[in-house]
Amino acid sequence: MPSFDVVSEANMVEVKNAIDQANKEITTRFDFKGSDARLEQKDRDLTAYADSEFQLSQVRDVMINKLVKRNVDVRFLDDGKIEKIGGDKVKQVIKIKNGIESDAAKKIVRLIKDSKMKVQASIQGDAVRITGAKRDDLQAAMAMLRKDVSDLPLEFNNFRD
Repeated sequence: MPSFDVVSEANMVEVKNAIDQANKEITTRFDFKGSDARLEQKDRDLTAYADSEFQLSQVRDVMINKLVKRNVDVRFLDDGKIEKIGGDKVKQVIKIKNGIESDAAKKIVRLIKDSKMKVQASIQGDAVRITGAKRDDLQAAMAMLRKDVSDLPLEFNNFRD
């Protein structure tokens, strides 16, 4: 029976490359000369450091530009609050979301059921598996999800025939 999985995962290799490129640009930019502006990555947590809140916003802009150029959706980013660290320096932890939360998964299953398509949706951990009798039905379900679920960066993988 044909099926596919609906997932929401950032390409971590591209994220790492984008962070490296952003750090390279930050070190060469004139407006960051002599400052402690930088980005650090630990697993799925990015930490932006800067000397002021304005510089922090500049660091975030550079990071977002590099992520967009590497085709990483910025909807994966979950901004934390800005914290002061020693003197006038600030930092911000930015988490990279992974997987579909249960509320969003239930919404996707509800959309599939309400569409009256000849496919079934089931929640499989942090992914949603959609099965159907015909390949065309599955492709129609993909098109519908792309159109109706705009708040999540969805990907479709594990397509089985």
